Amino acid sequence: MSRPLKVAVQMDPLGGIDINGDSTFAMMLEAQARGHELFVYQVEALSLSEGRATPQGHRTDRVSARARPVRVQRRAGDHATFGPEQVIDLGGMDVILMRQDPPFDMAYITATHILEHIHGIGPDRALVVNNPAAVRNAPEKILVTHYPDLMPPTLVTWDVRAILEFRAKWRDIIVKPLFGNGGAGVFRIREDDPNLNALLEMHFARSREPLMIQRYEPAVRQGDKRIILVDGQPVGAIDRIPAEGETRSNMHVGGRPVRAALTARDREICNAIGPMLREQGLIFVGIDVIGEWLTEINVTSPTGLQEIDRFDGINTAGLIWDAITSRLVAGGVNA
Repeated sequence: MSRPLKVAVQMDPLGGIDINGDSTFAMMLEAQARGHELFVYQVEALSLSEGRATPQGHRTDRVSARARPVRVQRRAGDHATFGPEQVIDLGGMDVILMRQDPPFDMAYITATHILEHIHGIGPDRALVVNNPAAVRNAPEKILVTHYPDLMPPTLVTWDVRAILEFRAKWRDIIVKPLFGNGGAGVFRIREDDPNLNALLEMHFARSREPLMIQRYEPAVRQGDKRIILVDGQPVGAIDRIPAEGETRSNMHVGGRPVRAALTARDREICNAIGPMLREQGLIFVGIDVIGEWLTEINVTSPTGLQEIDRFDGINTAGLIWDAITSRLVAGGVNA
């Protein structure tokens, strides 16, 4: 017998989202349709205190947040109705959706450490989606480097000479920050572009982080494919077509979503990484594939659910909640 769940959503401000494109909003609508109780908070409202005694005499870490109960509806300009703010014990929730956008910086990493104190199933525990320790250990542009046979020629380095040698070899390259998101700071540099040294000087003057350099894949003009995997299984895909005169295909910068089918190569990639995703508790993942090559494994706050649903007539948020419910049942929670 199922029961309503208490669900806390850690996200960026709900008031400013695009209700026709936001994946977190789709997940909240589906949770509400299933009778679950929703709370929403921003990461800045998160706290870790010294804990409290249990009836067994143990002490537990107490993770709390200033949150508001919320009801959502697909009505532009009136999509969320909030209750009064209250301090909630996140260990008393059933599920926490960790959905704030990157950048994947020390603030993001600290939030994963805090949520790790309560991640799990059982008393004083909540199933965090995705697993905060796995998110912390799987930076999206680094995780893919564990699958060298699936990725295009790639370099991650601080070494300017190594970057220049990489361009000399491959001639046409993509330069991107290792922990950015939404296409910010991504550049295509051709072999005759005189701006590479200036770009590297500017980046390293502002940041201590290395850069990721990849061979430019002309297939991106036909689409940068976003594939959604739920508990390690592919459930749908879209192609994101770059705008005219734009290298980046991210929808944040004008990429146009079009319907896409999974190819044999796409399934090979998903089969290779799927077992790892399931084992690590990475329930909702979006991967990026250009042509034959896996370029990123997105585990923080993947997008694309609503676009896939419109093209394929499926309910991807429902599949995610089915996977969450299965995990809770397997852990002994009557969900």
